[in-house]
Amino acid sequence: MSESPNKNNKDRLFKMIYGREENKAWTLSLYNAINGSDYTNPDDIKINTIDDVMYLGMKNDVSFIISETMNIYEQQASYNPNMPIRQMIYAGKLYSKYVEDNGVNIYGSGLKKFPAPKLICFYNGGDERPEREILNLSDAFEKPEEADIDAKVTMININYGKNEKLMEACRTLREYAWIVDAIRRKRKKTDLDKAIEETIRELDEEALLKPFLMGHLAEVKDMCLREYSEDEIKEMFKKDGLEEGLQKGLQRGVEKTRISAVKNMMQKLGLSLENAMDVLMIPEDERKVIIQGVKDSK
Repeated sequence: MSESPNKNNKDRLFKMIYGREENKAWTLSLYNAINGSDYTNPDDIKINTIDDVMYLGMKNDVSFIISETMNIYEQQASYNPNMPIRQMIYAGKLYSKYVEDNGVNIYGSGLKKFPAPKLICFYNGGDERPEREILNLSDAFEKPEEADIDAKVTMININYGKNEKLMEACRTLREYAWIVDAIRRKRKKTDLDKAIEETIRELDEEALLKPFLMGHLAEVKDMCLREYSEDEIKEMFKKDGLEEGLQKGLQRGVEKTRISAVKNMMQKLGLSLENAMDVLMIPEDERKVIIQGVKDSK
């Protein structure tokens, strides 16, 4: 029997698969596939994702330490050239926590050693991108030649059919890529809720992910509904030229902008009022005002 979805859980399917303690064997398999390593003990991984650190409303997906490296993984369904600054900000939080947790004296005269950062972005959006590319923080600087700091993110295209060698080396990644692709294809013919459930049930019986996803079906459907709705919303606002205004309005907490955004999502995407507010991550203590505003504007 599947569990009820946790309404406070804003995670993505990628994080559900690779960011949980119970799934460290899958995380290790993904790490091995990317790095060409052959670690066999999942307990070698120490997951250190900071769940309460958010940047522009988004949490980091997965971070963990293994083999003296600090691995920061992010999954993105839309191309984002600002990933280096986002990952660098998160890395700073992780190293600060590492110093505190391990009692490292960074003010002493002796050199302290730290896990090396490895920044990876897994891309599975609709735009055509190379199988692998490097995003550099210095590209965002006004005077990159004068910068004393840089960061690079390796962006790996994990759309179904891409990076075949990587998919062969990590079975769960191939299954995840198939799930994303199948939901997108089905979404064109049926509603999102049905597309998600049909896709999970149609997974091969021998698929590693199937028992886990079926056992958490309600939670999976809840997070996928939110995730795919977010992608469609981004596209909708891009086409309408409202993306920048929406982002600024939400960050400033502008009530009218939020009400307008919620109404747009309900009308154009067929979302319920509650789901629209979930996607926009509107705080619980502000929802009564938004609900009343939507009712008053009808």
